[in-house]
Amino acid sequence: MLKILFLCTGNSCRSQMAEGWARSLKGDSIEAYSAGVQPGGMNQDAVRAMAEAGVDIAAQRSKHVDELRSVAFDYVVTVCGHAHETCPAYFGGAKVVHRPFDDPPHLAREAASEAERLAPYRRVRDEIRDFVARLPGSLEDEANA
Repeated sequence: MLKILFLCTGNSCRSQMAEGWARSLKGDSIEAYSAGVQPGGMNQDAVRAMAEAGVDIAAQRSKHVDELRSVAFDYVVTVCGHAHETCPAYFGGAKVVHRPFDDPPHLAREAASEAERLAPYRRVRDEIRDFVARLPGSLEDEANA
């Protein structure tokens, strides 16, 4: 099985969604992990948005990338700019692919209603699902881009 790490700054939203989708859609071919360079706990709106799509990530936890140092990853997918810029260099032969997604908590900061607040989570959730659904082929394409 392919070992893929989804890396973000806080490991609270986008990388967690990607891990959840990979486990749900590609669990037979991908061993998915997520971590952050500055973990900040699970984002409950991300948990809710994923649950609405039938994927339970409530039991996942936010963790620092150093906790996964001993895992031999095939790919590290950075899902935000800061993680890409600060991606640790100890991943050995792993290919690093940068596939940024918008930051739902940032986009939802000034939302006037719950529906408005959840809209960016739902949109990014669906964009991440579409990306994960094309794995692993899309990784090779992006690694060579």
